[in-house]
Parts: sequence; C-alpha cells; structure tokens
Amino acid sequence: MRRPSPLWLIPVAAALLLLIPAAASAQTPIAPASVPSHGAGGAVFTMSNAVTGNSVIGYRIGSGGALIPSGTFSTHGLGTGSSLADSGALALTANHQFLLVVNAGSQSLTVFRVNAGAPGPLLTYVQETHSRGVVPVSVTVHGSIVYVLNAGNGVRKGNIAGYQMASTGWLTPIVGSLQFLSSRALTGPAQISFNPAGNVLVVTEKNTNLLDTFVVNSAGVAQAPSWTTSNGTTPYGFAWGKGGVLIVSDAATGALSSYTVSAAGALTVVSGSVVDGGIAPCWVAVTHGGTWVYTTNAHGSTISTYTVGTGGSLTLLTSVAATTGAADTDMGVGGSHGQYLFVYDAGAGEIQQFGIGSTGGLTLLSAVYNLPATAEGLATF
Repeated sequence: MRRPSPLWLIPVAAALLLLIPAAASAQTPIAPASVPSHGAGGAVFTMSNAVTGNSVIGYRIGSGGALIPSGTFSTHGLGTGSSLADSGALALTANHQFLLVVNAGSQSLTVFRVNAGAPGPLLTYVQETHSRGVVPVSVTVHGSIVYVLNAGNGVRKGNIAGYQMASTGWLTPIVGSLQFLSSRALTGPAQISFNPAGNVLVVTEKNTNLLDTFVVNSAGVAQAPSWTTSNGTTPYGFAWGKGGVLIVSDAATGALSSYTVSAAGALTVVSGSVVDGGIAPCWVAVTHGGTWVYTTNAHGSTISTYTVGTGGSLTLLTSVAATTGAADTDMGVGGSHGQYLFVYDAGAGEIQQFGIGSTGGLTLLSAVYNLPATAEGLATF
C-alpha cells in the first residue's frame, strides 16, 4: 500500500505493495450490476501523480451506472511518483463546472472545465498556476473562492493560499490570504476544506495531532489560524455531516470523531473517537443527505459505516460494511442522486463502485482496473 505516510503505517504499507498489485492486475473488470436507469450522469476523476507529468484520468457515469473511460488529460504540471498522504488532491466546484488538481511535483494547481453531459472531451484545460508554497497536497473551493494546502518541506513552512476564481475558471491570487501552519517542521497536513457556510477553513495536521481553523472574511481572505488538539491520534481525512458537523478520521486511534465548528473557528467535540473496529481509517465520505458516513480502513481493506444523529453525534452502524481491493484509500459519493460510493484502492490500482441502499448498506456494482501505480486522489459527482 502506498498510503498513508506516518511512520507507524509504513511496514504494513510496504507489505501490501509487494503482495497485492500483481494479483489485482490479472482481474477482469466487474460488469455493472442491475441498477436504476436514473444512475446515468456524473463523473469520476483520479490523477496519475506521475513524476514525468501529472494527468487526470476521467470516467463518465453512463446509463445504469457504468463507469465509462473518458480520457487522460495533462495537468501541465508534475506529480511526485509517491503517495501524498492526503485527502482532497482533486476538488470540484459545487456546480461541477470546474475541476481543480494539485501538482505536488511542480508546486502548482491546475484548473479544468468539466463537460460531463456534452459531446467531446470530458475535460478542457484552463490554467496551471503556482501554489504559492511547496508540495501542494489538497485543494478546496466554495463559490468563487479557492484555497490550496501546501505541505512544506521542513525548510519552507507549510501554508494555505487563496485564489479568486473567475467565471472562466481562471484563478487570481487573493492578496493577504497566505497563512502558515503550526510549525516549520513537517506537520504532515492531510486535507483542507471549507465548512458548508464557506466562512471557516479546516486543516488536519497528522504529525502534530492538530486541527487548524482559519476564519475567512467576505473578501475571501483567511485570518490567522487557531489550533485545537485532535480528540484522537493522527487526524487525517474529514467530511461535513448534516448541520455542518465536522467528521474527522483518527487514523492511529482507529476511529472517527465529530465536532461542531463555530463562526469564529472554535471546535467542540460532539462524539470523541468512536472506534470502527478496522485498521487505519483515513478517508471519510458523507451521503448527500448527511445521514450516512463511510470511512476506508486502509490497512484492513474494509469500509465502515456510521450514522449521524442529533447535533452531530456518531454511532457505528457496521464495522465491515464492505470488503474492498487492497489498501482502500480515497472515496467519494457520486451519481445523479448520490446513489453510489466510489472507492480508490491504491494497492490494487482500481476504482470500485458500490450502490448505497436506503439504510446505508453497500453493494458492489462494478470496478475499473489498471490505474497507474502512482495514482492519487478521487473526485466524484
């Protein structure tokens, strides 16, 4: 397995990489199961993260939910050829009109226009611009405001930086938006994301066990950060549940925690480290209604399901809701009605598609294989 990067994860990761990809490459793609006809629409994206040139690999979601390979598109930037230990390397605007992608090897950010429902190429290149830091690993967008998270390299401190997005997708740096993470040392930042209201940014720092919050003013300028110690160990990926509750994976603890987030960026624990019974839950996805939460157990190749209750409380529903290919990492909900969960299995070079049932259950529907060994991230709609 290529992910995650914290030292406590490396031995198992190396073993998975050695044992699994060869077997996975011999598999035959799973044919789509019978699903409702309204499954047509939407798209799924990952990126190659190749050191010789980063590219986005795209799939349209066709009739019956079939994943249709729809091209490989150069970002005009470079990858690193190794895991970014991140979440959110690719992000879509709310209207699904633009896709943003980090290029960690060339310190840049790329914008594409998305043409999911139209004939012709799925993506059209718009711009590559500097990330205003080093090793960009995650990106987020709310309305016309974009922020990128730069991990830093121990010499240059990690930071966040903001951009204004024009109606054409073109990005212009926001003056005064650059803010730094907690330390000049490698903090291991994993993800940046706006809260649903768009007035607070959250960043997870794996190596320091900190959650950073940045209040964003009406001009899109992030203010100086506040730092909160994570309830669990190794805060990694996160998502937003109903009512704007923040749901964070505690990778080393093997749990999820939920928090309320005030307009001033203050975090208050609602459910602290609810254990899922898996190994290294690192990525989080929430259904469109905000009721069901999924996390990938990257060292156990399983998915666990939680429910979100009143006030953002978490309850474990199923420890093993599904078994996946090797080293399931990033995930996202997609389809015209949010009826699919897509999971990227880094150790098997595949994307699996699960149908989401009315009670949050998962059914494997299809899979696509033979992704590059360096592939990274997932964005879906």
